[in-house]
Amino acid sequence: MDRLCGSGKLGSKFWDSNLSVYTNTPDLTPCFQNSLLAWIPCIYLWAALPCYLFYLRHHKLGYIVLSRLSRLKTALGVLLWCISWVDLFYSFHGLIHGSSPAPVFFITPLVVGITMLLATLLIQYERLRGVQSSGVLIIFWLLCVICAIIPFRSKILSAVAEGKISDPFRFTTFYIYFALLLSALVLSCFKEKPPLFSPVDVDPNPCPESSAGFFSRLSFWWFTKLAILGYRRPLEERDLWSLSEEDCSHKVVQRLLEAWQKQKNQASGPQAATDEQKVPSEDDVLLRAQPKSKKLSFLWALVRTFTSSLLMGACFKLIPDLLSFINPQLLSILIRFISDPKAPTWWGFLLAGLMFMSSMMQILILHQYFHCIFVMALRVRTAIIGVIYRKALVITNSAKRKSTVGEMVNLMSVDAQRFMDVSPFINLLWSVPLQVILAIYFLWQILGPSALAGVAVIILLIPLNGAVSMKMRTYQVQQMKFKDSRIKLMSEILNGIKVLKLYAWEPSFLGQVEGIRQGELQLLRKGAYLQAISTFIWVCTPFLVTLVTLGVYVCVDENNVLDAEKAFVSVSLFNILKNPLNMLPQLISGLTQASVSLKRIQDFLNQDELDPQCVERKTISPGYAITINNGTFTWAQDLPPTLHRLNIQIPKGALVAVVGPVGCGKSSLVSALLGEMEKLEGMVSVKGSVAYVPQQAWIQNCTLQENVLFGQPMNPKRYQQALETCALLADLDVLPGGDQTEIGEKGINLSGGQRQRVSLARAVYSNASIFLLDDPLSAVDSHVAKHIFDQVIGPEGVLAGKTRVLVTHGISFLPQTDFIIVLADGQVSEIGHYSALLKHDGSFANFLRNYAPDEDQEDHEALQIVDEEVLLVEDTLSTHTDLTDNEPAIYEVRKQFMRQMSSLSSEGEGQNRPVLKRHTSLSEKEPQVTKTKETGALIKEEVAETGNVKLSVFWDYAKSVGLCTTVAICLLYAGQSAASIGASVWLSAWTNDAVVQGQQNNTSTRLGVYAALGLLQGLLVMLSAFTMVVGAIQAARLLHAALLDNKIRSPQSFFDTTPSGRILNRFSKDIYVIDEVLAPTILMLFNSFFSSISILVVIIATTPLFIVVALPLAVLYGFVQRFYVATSRQLKRLESISRSPIFSHFSETVTGTSVIRAYGRIQDFKVLSDTKVDNNQKSCYPYIASNRWLGIHVEFVGNCVVLFAALFAVIGKNSLNPGLVGLSVSYALQVTLALNWMIRMISDLESNIIAVERVKEYSKTETEAPWVIECNRAPEGWPTRGEVEFRNYSVRYRPGLELVLKNLTLRVQGGEKVGIVGRTGAGKSSMTLCLFRILEAAEGEIRIDGLNVAHIGLHDLRSQLTIIPQEPILFSGTLRVNLDPFGRYSEDDIWRALELSHLHTFVSSQPAGLDFQCSEGGDNLSVGQRQLVCLARALLRKSRVLVLDEATAAIDLETDDLIQGTIRTQFEDCTVLTIAHRLNTIMDYNRLPGHWQLRGPPLCSFIWVLVLDKGKVAEFDSPVNLIAARGIFYGMAKDAGLA
Repeated sequence: MDRLCGSGKLGSKFWDSNLSVYTNTPDLTPCFQNSLLAWIPCIYLWAALPCYLFYLRHHKLGYIVLSRLSRLKTALGVLLWCISWVDLFYSFHGLIHGSSPAPVFFITPLVVGITMLLATLLIQYERLRGVQSSGVLIIFWLLCVICAIIPFRSKILSAVAEGKISDPFRFTTFYIYFALLLSALVLSCFKEKPPLFSPVDVDPNPCPESSAGFFSRLSFWWFTKLAILGYRRPLEERDLWSLSEEDCSHKVVQRLLEAWQKQKNQASGPQAATDEQKVPSEDDVLLRAQPKSKKLSFLWALVRTFTSSLLMGACFKLIPDLLSFINPQLLSILIRFISDPKAPTWWGFLLAGLMFMSSMMQILILHQYFHCIFVMALRVRTAIIGVIYRKALVITNSAKRKSTVGEMVNLMSVDAQRFMDVSPFINLLWSVPLQVILAIYFLWQILGPSALAGVAVIILLIPLNGAVSMKMRTYQVQQMKFKDSRIKLMSEILNGIKVLKLYAWEPSFLGQVEGIRQGELQLLRKGAYLQAISTFIWVCTPFLVTLVTLGVYVCVDENNVLDAEKAFVSVSLFNILKNPLNMLPQLISGLTQASVSLKRIQDFLNQDELDPQCVERKTISPGYAITINNGTFTWAQDLPPTLHRLNIQIPKGALVAVVGPVGCGKSSLVSALLGEMEKLEGMVSVKGSVAYVPQQAWIQNCTLQENVLFGQPMNPKRYQQALETCALLADLDVLPGGDQTEIGEKGINLSGGQRQRVSLARAVYSNASIFLLDDPLSAVDSHVAKHIFDQVIGPEGVLAGKTRVLVTHGISFLPQTDFIIVLADGQVSEIGHYSALLKHDGSFANFLRNYAPDEDQEDHEALQIVDEEVLLVEDTLSTHTDLTDNEPAIYEVRKQFMRQMSSLSSEGEGQNRPVLKRHTSLSEKEPQVTKTKETGALIKEEVAETGNVKLSVFWDYAKSVGLCTTVAICLLYAGQSAASIGASVWLSAWTNDAVVQGQQNNTSTRLGVYAALGLLQGLLVMLSAFTMVVGAIQAARLLHAALLDNKIRSPQSFFDTTPSGRILNRFSKDIYVIDEVLAPTILMLFNSFFSSISILVVIIATTPLFIVVALPLAVLYGFVQRFYVATSRQLKRLESISRSPIFSHFSETVTGTSVIRAYGRIQDFKVLSDTKVDNNQKSCYPYIASNRWLGIHVEFVGNCVVLFAALFAVIGKNSLNPGLVGLSVSYALQVTLALNWMIRMISDLESNIIAVERVKEYSKTETEAPWVIECNRAPEGWPTRGEVEFRNYSVRYRPGLELVLKNLTLRVQGGEKVGIVGRTGAGKSSMTLCLFRILEAAEGEIRIDGLNVAHIGLHDLRSQLTIIPQEPILFSGTLRVNLDPFGRYSEDDIWRALELSHLHTFVSSQPAGLDFQCSEGGDNLSVGQRQLVCLARALLRKSRVLVLDEATAAIDLETDDLIQGTIRTQFEDCTVLTIAHRLNTIMDYNRLPGHWQLRGPPLCSFIWVLVLDKGKVAEFDSPVNLIAARGIFYGMAKDAGLA
């Protein structure tokens, strides 16, 4: 290099230590300035060029129009190039004129000139690629300016020293060059306008990151605007930025699906290789038949999807990892500087500056790494949620039985979250070993072979921690099983809460949940103790390593002296190790949990899928719409076939009825046509689009209009026709928002009939070719059923000409069908036209003869409905959701009644006809459904709490933990900090010990005390962790118990207006946070808080001058903290609220998959789910950015602490010893991490304590009356007679609303049978709800056997009444538990009840008998069988008062007749109250001698009908007398075709 600079007057040496180091005015030689210093920026730009060009080539954003800014930048580049060439030509000029300049004066201008030309071209190329702010060029100009500052100073100092300018030309060109460089740097900081021809961005609130400048991105300054907004007022959803395209669900999920498909292709072998060449769609990926040969690895698919993010993250991580080892080396030099009185002062200031610069570079790059990796983690979660959602749409029914809704929700909430949590730690797998190796290398440099002792300690501790983590993994697996069981059970409880309340079964299910919870907490406690031991090991590891290393060093050789440099540089290196080693338990714990979650997700994704080829959709025999040839079907491969050897051909445009007894396979046949069953043999062909109306209507939580349109574009004419024909127009008048009324979850604010008609309207509007109607008429009133058949299904209906398959239990419409399929035991027993089947004289003909006597003209006239629109109002909005409209029109009962009543109805027809068309008054609706006509909203929006988390929430948690426990934890941590400071101060004193003859005295004492203090610190850490475990488990137990206790006691109205997803979210995510997240967060907060205090105490004690800057830094820190916490807390709250809809929508989707698939709307639902996930991500993304913004600002404060600690050490050099400087600066180097973690943990605590806030919110909602009032128990054996009396009884749904029942006064004698009738909204259902005290009295009282029911506990009352509800609800578990959850009845009693309810044959045919496992919701039983189970429950309880809610809708006529017979005989002595939505049942009760007679034995001779109107008793007499009186009852009978 010396030769490059030449010799003579202009020549110089390349390096001169006397000029640059050992002087009070340091400078670099002219040779160094003109060569290496000038080349550094050029080397950087040429090195970065290939990678940058590759990046630009693959990221075109459109091009930017040549702006004034771009012209200026280019002009400056050209001028700089010109200046360089002028310098070059000047050197040539000198050469020509004999001055012989040094080679460097030719090389440097040439290199710089070419580089400036490159920079100028790059400016233009970036413009063409749409780059608004170039990081590469900003760094280049910055390096140029920094490298030019030294010559800038040198030239001025040289001119001043010499009194003249030695080379005026080069002097002038350099300062012009410097001015141009500075201008270029300033201009490069301004960003260009957005690309002109980029895709038009119509986004009203784009993320500012995409258009932020380089420095703004580097420091996350682009987030500041949102931080200020969040500080000024609580953030709202509209404040959140939109997602960038690459973060959106549809992009991320598709990438993972493609990787998953490659896995499938590899697993299925070479034959799939050809498929890899085309990019699969989602449906291809998920619907393709699954190969069984090889287990697919979901982890490998994830790695392939996110490889680029992982690699970029690894590059970002590597740089700060290497930079972290610079400061210990600088500390070493600083201690040497303090020890050397002759060292120039500027060394100290340079070292302080270098420490600051090194730390700043480290944090800037580190936070880029964190941002990259956390965004990747968010994408991982999004991708997993998307893949699980898509899989749930296509799994088979048998797979669905293995994975219940609760378990699948857990996969999406807990397991996907675990992957998100562990992703940021993945790079520690290589980063920790790298840092350990580097630390050991540098320790070897200082301490020699003694460093290996520390390595040995680390190696010995790894297997110990491995054993602990393996045990933790075992506990984790078991705990997840408990969690799944608990969430599954809670999901069922919420779905069947009304049944639990009516039967007073809450204690049984409460006990089940508490039992599961007890097991879960037991495992949680064990896992937490292991976690505490793990924490103890890793907290002690850095100290143990330091102790053993230093101990070995001083003991091996008496001449080994422990001075400040060795001790504190070693401590700094061990502190660098401390962070990765502290992270290891978190990594191991995270990986343990993630491996459990991975297995669960993998198992779910490997579940069997429905075979899309099961139903042939393209080819079919000419003239047919549906054909089944020799079809055998089953619900699961391990179950016997449900349908055997079916051979069915249905011509195009035919109307086909499917009939048969309960459980014969009617609904299964429809499912087989939809491809929902597994085909064992045969062939199914269905040609044309399909519309499906399931037996139990599936209604979405959206507006009524959206439910009908079901994703199709609005066609007003077709829409109006669908509403008219499905008898929905009258409902729209009554619903608060018309067709814009929001329908609650599962159609909660619609009656059974309305739900079914909306489901039917959806089918009609779809305008499909084939309609599969699974018993749609059973849930509506008889006259409505006739209207729907005539207007929709029948030969004259709007579907005439379409292919219709109608499953039905009613027989009145059978003559109008083209042909009938009769099923028995899963086989076709008969098939043919109605008349042909009668002639055939088979089982169907016998059935018809029994139930449908010959028709005559009189019957047909009786069935005509007058003024249809008026009558349809009867089936409008119900008074209570689950207690309305049911059962088909029982044709023959009506005819017999007509014959008996002909004499009564022959005169005066039409007189006193009541006005039917009226609106339901506000008070008659659902308790919470009192919203305005404009909105029609039912479900209350989940509102985010705003502002600071109330101190009461922290206080609640502290009380749950235990106040003594809380104080103990604080004291233990204070003690641990004191021990830590003591150990460090002792080490500092040790290093200052005098050295006598090359040795230190008292080495063994020093070592012993140091060891004792360190072990005391570790012991206190473990004790505090154990104490925290005890407190946290207690808090988890108490908070869950309070939540469960309150929810199980909440009134029914709460469940009607709160989505179950929202309640489940409390029991899953929020309880998970309380169980597993809060305690570690609190421990880490204590740890970082006490560490920060310790550091400040040590620094101030060492250099008191630090107090001067400590206060301003504390103010800046507090300022940042307040900005950050206010914003991040609200972002976390918004994230919590936007999370619930994901799971609510998922639960809704899973229950309606068959409908979604039938209508071909899978793609639309994926988009809907993606939208909800993206909405959640919109609050997650700014939350991630807020952490980075915080990190940069807080760590800047931390780096200032390092800077000032070093500066004050330099300033106080003469009064400080090396030991104190080493102590002060080594502590200062830890402050950044401690401050950062403290603020992060404060925020995390505030964010996570929201879980306590949310759980507390739902633990304090209003509850029902006490279950049992000990001082007021009902007498033993009550009620003995069953006498029911209402005295002046009034009730309203809520305070402030109108009365629903008004001054109701009536008495029902024991053993009487009363039918309760009335128009919709008359108060029929309210009356039974009052009897069970689901609604409480506003005034008056109800007495049963003279006892006021309001005076006794709810369970004393409800356990003595029996109800057979309209909708049969079963719980997963054995049949025995579903009948007798408390185990009160003997096996004989249960078998007798099953025999009387006609289930004996079915149950005895099951291998498990009474232990037959019912699936969730009783899905493995038909609806009819579930209804029979409800009857068996009533027969078991056999109370004196029975309430019947016309519960025979889903049962064929024969079984219905058997049930009626059972009720007549078994409840002969009981008081029976029947809510009659149709009058047929009432007529069945009137068996007065001399009048009409029906089959079966007579009931008691004195029966009443109660007619309610507008909440009052309108009529109360026998049916015959009421018909004769020509009042309201007569009008209703006439409307129904019975009078």
